[in-house]
Amino acid sequence: MPSTTTLPARLNVYIPASDLAKRVDDLRALLPPHIHVTAAPDAQPSDCHILVHGAVKAEWLAASPALRAVIVPYAGVSPELRQLLLQHPHIALHNLHYNDVATAEFALALLLAAAKFIVPLDRLLRQGDWRQRYGGAPSLLLAGKRALILGYGAIGRQIAPLCQALGMQVSGVRRHAPTQPVERGVAVYAVSQLPTLLPAADILICVLPQTPDTVGLIGAAELALLPQGAIVVNVGRGPVIDEAAFYAALRSGHLAAAGIDVWYNYPHGEEERAHTLPSRFPFHELDNVVLSPHRGGWLEAAEERRLQELATLLTAAANGRPMPNLVDKQLGY
Repeated sequence: MPSTTTLPARLNVYIPASDLAKRVDDLRALLPPHIHVTAAPDAQPSDCHILVHGAVKAEWLAASPALRAVIVPYAGVSPELRQLLLQHPHIALHNLHYNDVATAEFALALLLAAAKFIVPLDRLLRQGDWRQRYGGAPSLLLAGKRALILGYGAIGRQIAPLCQALGMQVSGVRRHAPTQPVERGVAVYAVSQLPTLLPAADILICVLPQTPDTVGLIGAAELALLPQGAIVVNVGRGPVIDEAAFYAALRSGHLAAAGIDVWYNYPHGEEERAHTLPSRFPFHELDNVVLSPHRGGWLEAAEERRLQELATLLTAAANGRPMPNLVDKQLGY
Protein backbone atom coordinates (compact mmCIF):
# COMPACT_ATOMS: atom_id res chain seq x y z
CA MET A 1 0.00 0.00 0.00
CA PRO A 2 1.39 3.46 -0.80
CA SER A 3 3.05 5.12 2.18
CA THR A 4 0.79 8.17 1.78
CA THR A 5 -2.30 6.11 2.68
CA THR A 6 -3.61 6.85 6.19
CA LEU A 7 -5.34 3.97 7.91
CA PRO A 8 -7.31 3.92 11.15
CA ALA A 9 -6.03 2.33 14.35
CA ARG A 10 -8.30 -0.65 13.74
CA LEU A 11 -7.78 -2.14 10.27
CA ASN A 12 -10.85 -3.89 8.87
CA VAL A 13 -10.10 -6.72 6.44
CA TYR A 14 -12.80 -8.58 4.54
CA ILE A 15 -12.41 -12.02 2.94
CA PRO A 16 -15.44 -13.12 0.88
CA ALA A 17 -16.28 -16.81 0.67
CA SER A 18 -13.26 -18.69 -0.71
CA ASP A 19 -10.81 -21.41 0.25
CA LEU A 20 -8.87 -18.78 2.21
CA ALA A 21 -11.96 -17.80 4.20
CA LYS A 22 -12.00 -21.32 5.66
CA ARG A 23 -8.63 -20.60 7.30
CA VAL A 24 -9.50 -17.24 8.79
CA ASP A 25 -8.83 -18.42 12.36
CA ASP A 26 -5.33 -19.49 11.36
CA LEU A 27 -4.80 -16.11 9.76
CA ARG A 28 -6.02 -14.22 12.82
CA ALA A 29 -3.45 -16.06 14.94
CA LEU A 30 -0.68 -14.51 12.82
CA LEU A 31 -1.98 -10.93 13.07
CA PRO A 32 -1.74 -8.21 15.71
CA PRO A 33 -4.98 -7.55 17.63
CA HIS A 34 -5.74 -4.22 15.91
CA ILE A 35 -6.45 -6.02 12.62
CA HIS A 36 -10.07 -7.20 12.42
CA VAL A 37 -10.74 -9.91 9.85
CA THR A 38 -14.24 -10.80 8.64
CA ALA A 39 -14.89 -13.84 6.45
CA ALA A 40 -18.41 -14.25 5.09
CA PRO A 41 -20.20 -14.77 1.76
CA ASP A 42 -22.48 -11.79 2.28
CA ALA A 43 -22.16 -8.29 0.88
CA GLN A 44 -19.01 -6.47 1.86
CA PRO A 45 -19.21 -4.25 4.98
CA SER A 46 -19.13 -0.53 4.30
CA ASP A 47 -16.22 0.06 6.69
CA CYS A 48 -13.81 -2.38 4.97
CA HIS A 49 -10.27 -1.06 4.37
CA ILE A 50 -8.67 -4.07 2.67
CA LEU A 51 -10.41 -6.72 0.57
CA VAL A 52 -8.77 -10.12 0.03
CA HIS A 53 -10.15 -11.85 -3.06
CA GLY A 54 -9.21 -12.70 -6.62
CA ALA A 55 -12.55 -12.00 -8.30
CA VAL A 56 -13.78 -8.73 -6.82
CA LYS A 57 -17.26 -7.55 -7.79
CA ALA A 58 -18.04 -3.97 -8.72
CA GLU A 59 -20.82 -3.81 -6.13
CA TRP A 60 -18.31 -4.66 -3.38
CA LEU A 61 -16.28 -1.61 -4.31
CA ALA A 62 -19.35 0.60 -4.47
CA ALA A 63 -20.39 -0.54 -1.00
CA SER A 64 -17.03 0.26 0.57
CA PRO A 65 -16.01 3.91 0.37
CA ALA A 66 -13.25 3.28 2.93
CA LEU A 67 -11.59 0.59 0.78
CA ARG A 68 -7.94 1.36 0.08
CA ALA A 69 -6.47 -1.92 -1.17
CA VAL A 70 -7.32 -5.26 -2.79
CA ILE A 71 -5.05 -8.24 -2.19
CA VAL A 72 -5.29 -11.09 -4.68
CA PRO A 73 -4.42 -14.16 -2.55
CA TYR A 74 -2.26 -15.73 -5.27
CA ALA A 75 0.16 -14.56 -7.96
CA GLY A 76 -2.08 -14.17 -11.01
CA VAL A 77 -4.26 -11.08 -11.47
CA SER A 78 -7.19 -11.54 -13.86
CA PRO A 79 -7.71 -9.06 -16.73
CA GLU A 80 -11.24 -8.44 -15.41
CA LEU A 81 -9.98 -7.39 -11.97
CA ARG A 82 -7.28 -5.21 -13.46
CA GLN A 83 -9.81 -3.41 -15.66
CA LEU A 84 -12.20 -2.95 -12.74
CA LEU A 85 -9.57 -1.44 -10.46
CA LEU A 86 -8.31 0.88 -13.19
CA GLN A 87 -11.63 2.67 -12.63
CA HIS A 88 -10.70 3.15 -8.96
CA PRO A 89 -7.25 4.77 -8.90
CA HIS A 90 -7.35 5.29 -5.11
CA ILE A 91 -7.49 1.49 -4.52
CA ALA A 92 -4.10 -0.22 -4.59
CA LEU A 93 -3.71 -3.74 -5.97
CA HIS A 94 -1.39 -6.35 -4.44
CA ASN A 95 -0.80 -10.08 -4.90
CA LEU A 96 1.03 -12.93 -3.16
CA HIS A 97 4.08 -14.90 -4.29
CA TYR A 98 3.81 -17.65 -1.68
CA ASN A 99 3.90 -20.46 -4.26
CA ASP A 100 7.10 -19.47 -6.06
CA VAL A 101 9.08 -22.48 -4.79
CA ALA A 102 6.25 -24.94 -5.47
CA THR A 103 5.79 -23.62 -9.03
CA ALA A 104 9.53 -23.74 -9.69
CA GLU A 105 9.72 -27.36 -8.56
CA PHE A 106 6.74 -28.24 -10.74
CA ALA A 107 8.35 -26.57 -13.75
CA LEU A 108 11.42 -28.73 -13.20
CA ALA A 109 9.23 -31.84 -12.89
CA LEU A 110 7.51 -31.04 -16.20
CA LEU A 111 10.87 -30.40 -17.85
CA LEU A 112 12.31 -33.72 -16.70
CA ALA A 113 9.17 -35.67 -17.58
CA ALA A 114 9.06 -34.10 -21.05
CA ALA A 115 12.78 -34.53 -21.76
CA LYS A 116 12.80 -38.17 -20.66
CA PHE A 117 9.37 -39.06 -22.21
CA ILE A 118 8.36 -40.57 -18.88
CA VAL A 119 4.57 -40.42 -19.43
CA PRO A 120 4.40 -42.62 -22.58
CA LEU A 121 7.00 -45.01 -21.11
CA ASP A 122 4.91 -45.40 -17.97
CA ARG A 123 1.70 -45.91 -19.96
CA LEU A 124 3.19 -48.63 -22.16
CA LEU A 125 4.91 -50.53 -19.38
CA ARG A 126 1.63 -50.65 -17.45
CA GLN A 127 0.41 -52.71 -20.42
CA GLY A 128 3.46 -54.98 -20.31
CA ASP A 129 5.01 -53.31 -23.39
CA TRP A 130 8.82 -53.08 -23.12
CA ARG A 131 9.51 -52.18 -26.75
CA GLN A 132 10.26 -48.53 -25.98
CA ARG A 133 13.35 -49.69 -24.12
CA TYR A 134 14.87 -50.95 -27.35
CA GLY A 135 13.84 -48.37 -29.91
CA GLY A 136 11.52 -45.69 -28.60
CA ALA A 137 11.80 -41.93 -28.30
CA PRO A 138 15.28 -40.81 -27.24
CA SER A 139 15.84 -39.51 -23.73
CA LEU A 140 17.08 -35.94 -24.07
CA LEU A 141 20.15 -34.90 -22.09
CA LEU A 142 19.70 -31.65 -20.15
CA ALA A 143 23.25 -31.22 -18.86
CA GLY A 144 25.08 -28.62 -20.94
CA LYS A 145 21.87 -27.31 -22.51
CA ARG A 146 20.90 -23.63 -22.58
CA ALA A 147 17.73 -22.68 -20.71
CA LEU A 148 15.93 -19.38 -21.22
CA ILE A 149 13.49 -18.32 -18.48
CA LEU A 150 10.86 -15.99 -19.92
CA GLY A 151 9.70 -13.98 -16.92
CA TYR A 152 12.65 -13.68 -14.56
CA GLY A 153 10.70 -12.67 -11.46
CA ALA A 154 9.93 -14.39 -8.16
CA ILE A 155 9.28 -17.81 -9.73
CA GLY A 156 11.95 -17.47 -12.40
CA ARG A 157 14.58 -16.81 -9.75
CA GLN A 158 13.61 -20.07 -8.05
CA ILE A 159 13.74 -22.05 -11.31
CA ALA A 160 17.21 -20.83 -12.31
CA PRO A 161 19.28 -22.60 -9.62
CA LEU A 162 17.36 -25.85 -10.21
CA CYS A 163 18.38 -25.77 -13.85
CA GLN A 164 21.93 -24.79 -12.94
CA ALA A 165 22.13 -27.77 -10.59
CA LEU A 166 21.46 -30.03 -13.58
CA GLY A 167 24.36 -28.47 -15.47
CA MET A 168 22.39 -26.10 -17.66
CA GLN A 169 23.43 -22.60 -18.71
CA VAL A 170 20.62 -20.24 -17.70
CA SER A 171 19.50 -16.87 -19.02
CA GLY A 172 16.51 -14.82 -17.96
CA VAL A 173 14.21 -12.29 -19.63
CA ARG A 174 12.55 -9.34 -17.90
CA ARG A 175 10.33 -6.54 -19.16
CA HIS A 176 13.11 -3.95 -19.05
CA ALA A 177 16.89 -4.06 -19.20
CA PRO A 178 18.11 -4.97 -15.69
CA THR A 179 20.46 -2.86 -13.60
CA GLN A 180 22.39 -6.06 -12.92
CA PRO A 181 23.11 -7.89 -16.21
CA VAL A 182 24.19 -11.02 -14.30
CA GLU A 183 22.43 -12.31 -11.18
CA ARG A 184 23.79 -15.41 -9.42
CA GLY A 185 25.30 -16.69 -12.64
CA VAL A 186 22.19 -15.93 -14.72
CA ALA A 187 22.54 -13.49 -17.62
CA VAL A 188 19.44 -11.27 -17.62
CA TYR A 189 18.09 -9.47 -20.70
CA ALA A 190 15.20 -7.22 -21.68
CA VAL A 191 12.25 -8.74 -23.52
CA SER A 192 13.14 -6.63 -26.56
CA GLN A 193 16.15 -8.92 -27.03
CA LEU A 194 14.00 -12.04 -27.30
CA PRO A 195 14.49 -12.52 -31.09
CA THR A 196 18.25 -12.86 -30.60
CA LEU A 197 17.92 -15.05 -27.50
CA LEU A 198 15.51 -17.71 -28.82
CA PRO A 199 17.85 -19.25 -31.41
CA ALA A 200 20.31 -20.04 -28.61
CA ALA A 201 17.70 -21.56 -26.26
CA ASP A 202 17.50 -25.36 -26.10
CA ILE A 203 14.84 -25.00 -23.40
CA LEU A 204 12.27 -22.22 -23.04
CA ILE A 205 10.53 -21.96 -19.66
CA CYS A 206 7.62 -19.51 -19.65
CA VAL A 207 6.60 -17.96 -16.33
CA LEU A 208 4.85 -14.85 -17.65
CA PRO A 209 1.46 -13.58 -16.42
CA GLN A 210 -1.34 -12.92 -18.87
CA THR A 211 -1.49 -9.22 -19.75
CA PRO A 212 -2.20 -7.25 -22.94
CA ASP A 213 1.57 -7.13 -23.53
CA THR A 214 2.20 -10.85 -23.05
CA VAL A 215 -0.72 -12.52 -24.88
CA GLY A 216 0.68 -14.12 -28.03
CA LEU A 217 4.22 -12.99 -27.21
CA ILE A 218 5.45 -16.42 -28.33
CA GLY A 219 3.86 -17.07 -31.71
CA ALA A 220 4.75 -19.08 -34.79
CA ALA A 221 7.71 -16.83 -35.65
CA GLU A 222 9.18 -17.05 -32.16
CA LEU A 223 8.74 -20.83 -31.94
CA ALA A 224 10.44 -21.16 -35.34
CA LEU A 225 13.43 -19.27 -33.94
CA LEU A 226 13.98 -21.97 -31.32
CA PRO A 227 16.47 -24.67 -32.38
CA GLN A 228 15.11 -27.89 -33.85
CA GLY A 229 14.43 -30.25 -30.96
CA ALA A 230 13.93 -27.56 -28.29
CA ILE A 231 11.75 -28.14 -25.23
CA VAL A 232 9.11 -25.69 -23.99
CA VAL A 233 7.67 -25.61 -20.47
CA ASN A 234 4.78 -23.26 -19.65
CA VAL A 235 3.84 -22.61 -16.01
CA GLY A 236 2.85 -18.96 -16.57
CA ARG A 237 -0.37 -18.50 -18.53
CA GLY A 238 -1.52 -20.42 -21.61
CA PRO A 239 -2.28 -17.53 -24.01
CA VAL A 240 1.28 -16.19 -23.71
CA ILE A 241 2.12 -18.92 -26.25
CA ASP A 242 -0.06 -18.92 -29.36
CA GLU A 243 -2.27 -22.01 -29.15
CA ALA A 244 -2.30 -23.02 -32.82
CA ALA A 245 1.40 -22.36 -33.34
CA PHE A 246 2.34 -24.30 -30.21
CA TYR A 247 0.38 -27.36 -31.28
CA ALA A 248 1.77 -27.20 -34.83
CA ALA A 249 5.38 -26.96 -33.61
CA LEU A 250 4.91 -30.00 -31.36
CA ARG A 251 3.04 -32.04 -33.95
CA SER A 252 5.63 -31.34 -36.66
CA GLY A 253 8.50 -32.30 -34.38
CA HIS A 254 10.17 -28.90 -34.51
CA LEU A 255 9.75 -28.93 -30.76
CA ALA A 256 10.97 -32.18 -29.26
CA ALA A 257 8.67 -31.99 -26.25
CA ALA A 258 6.68 -29.74 -23.95
CA GLY A 259 5.42 -29.68 -20.39
CA ILE A 260 2.24 -27.61 -20.05
CA ASP A 261 0.46 -26.68 -16.81
CA VAL A 262 -1.51 -23.65 -18.04
CA TRP A 263 -4.13 -23.76 -20.77
CA TYR A 264 -6.52 -22.13 -23.20
CA ASN A 265 -9.79 -23.74 -22.17
CA TYR A 266 -10.97 -24.26 -18.59
CA PRO A 267 -14.14 -25.84 -17.18
CA HIS A 268 -16.96 -23.45 -16.34
CA GLY A 269 -18.51 -24.76 -13.16
CA GLU A 270 -18.04 -27.94 -11.19
CA GLU A 271 -20.12 -30.10 -13.56
CA GLU A 272 -17.62 -29.54 -16.40
CA ARG A 273 -14.52 -30.51 -14.44
CA ALA A 274 -14.70 -34.17 -15.44
CA HIS A 275 -15.01 -33.68 -19.21
CA THR A 276 -13.31 -30.50 -20.47
CA LEU A 277 -10.32 -30.72 -22.80
CA PRO A 278 -7.77 -27.96 -22.19
CA SER A 279 -7.46 -26.80 -25.81
CA ARG A 280 -9.33 -26.73 -29.11
CA PHE A 281 -6.31 -28.60 -30.51
CA PRO A 282 -5.62 -32.26 -29.54
CA PHE A 283 -2.52 -31.74 -27.41
CA HIS A 284 -3.72 -34.79 -25.47
CA GLU A 285 -3.03 -37.00 -28.49
CA LEU A 286 0.66 -36.07 -28.67
CA ASP A 287 3.13 -38.35 -26.90
CA ASN A 288 5.71 -35.57 -26.68
CA VAL A 289 3.53 -33.45 -24.39
CA VAL A 290 3.13 -33.73 -20.62
CA LEU A 291 -0.22 -32.25 -19.55
CA SER A 292 -1.06 -30.92 -16.09
CA PRO A 293 -4.34 -29.25 -14.96
CA HIS A 294 -2.93 -25.88 -13.79
CA ARG A 295 -1.78 -27.29 -10.48
CA GLY A 296 1.86 -26.26 -10.50
CA GLY A 297 1.62 -23.73 -7.69
CA TRP A 298 -0.43 -25.89 -5.36
CA LEU A 299 1.22 -27.60 -2.43
CA GLU A 300 -0.27 -28.24 0.99
CA ALA A 301 2.79 -26.77 2.67
CA ALA A 302 2.52 -23.72 0.42
CA GLU A 303 -0.84 -22.88 2.00
CA GLU A 304 0.98 -22.10 5.24
CA ARG A 305 3.31 -19.81 3.31
CA ARG A 306 0.29 -18.10 1.78
CA LEU A 307 -1.16 -17.29 5.20
CA GLN A 308 2.20 -16.06 6.44
CA GLU A 309 2.73 -13.81 3.42
CA LEU A 310 -0.79 -12.41 3.66
CA ALA A 311 -0.20 -11.72 7.34
CA THR A 312 3.01 -9.88 6.44
CA LEU A 313 1.14 -7.59 4.04
CA LEU A 314 -1.70 -6.88 6.44
CA THR A 315 0.64 -6.23 9.38
CA ALA A 316 2.67 -3.80 7.28
CA ALA A 317 -0.49 -1.88 6.35
CA ALA A 318 -1.73 -1.82 9.94
CA ASN A 319 1.61 -0.46 11.14
CA GLY A 320 1.69 2.31 8.56
CA ARG A 321 4.31 0.74 6.29
CA PRO A 322 3.97 0.20 2.51
CA MET A 323 2.58 -3.23 1.68
CA PRO A 324 4.86 -5.40 -0.50
CA ASN A 325 3.88 -6.87 -3.88
CA LEU A 326 2.26 -3.78 -5.35
CA VAL A 327 0.84 -4.60 -8.80
CA ASP A 328 0.94 -2.10 -11.64
CA LYS A 329 -2.73 -2.00 -12.72
CA GLN A 330 -1.79 -0.86 -16.21
CA LEU A 331 0.60 -3.77 -16.78
CA GLY A 332 -1.08 -6.44 -14.64
CA TYR A 333 2.03 -7.43 -12.63
